[in-house]
Amino acid sequence: MLNKFKLYANFGSTAKQITFTAIFAALSVIGSIVITVPLPIGFFNTGDIFVLLSGWFMGAFYGFVAAGVGSALADVLAGFPIYAPATFIIKGTMALAGYFVAKLIKKAAKKAPDFVSRGVSAVLAEIIMILGYFIYEAILYGAPVAALALVGNSMQGLFGVVGATVLCALLTRSAAVKRFFPALADAKKTSKSQ
Repeated sequence: MLNKFKLYANFGSTAKQITFTAIFAALSVIGSIVITVPLPIGFFNTGDIFVLLSGWFMGAFYGFVAAGVGSALADVLAGFPIYAPATFIIKGTMALAGYFVAKLIKKAAKKAPDFVSRGVSAVLAEIIMILGYFIYEAILYGAPVAALALVGNSMQGLFGVVGATVLCALLTRSAAVKRFFPALADAKKTSKSQ
């Protein structure tokens, strides 16, 4: 079933593909570093919005690369390099899951509104994030300390779901956005053609 979905979105030239991947990686860095909310234990940030948008806009491969590299780079720049390897895998997997789950829902429920498929895929992606960091932090610091971080990660996940779903709904109204990002156009064709 997954072979019906494109792993590589076709943006035209290689230069354009690399450019858009770099832009989404940069947006992930900015969202992760610039817009943060401190908590008694740790913090949460808005980077997940751009992680999810990377998957939805760029497709599986480029979305994974943009989300993983951008988020891992944010960890290094913010002074948390110990998290960078886990972040690369977790955030890249979030973008991948967001892309594939949204596609599967649109294929299964042809009349489902776009925001439903994106919202459900975002929730699943955020569950991956929460569990991924819990496991990683439990390995590093032990389960009791990792459990304390669940609150911040859950808040970040909720903010990511709402922010990414709303922003995507607004951006996809633009014909220029749909023209530049074939992964979005593919979702519309899948829902209309079947």
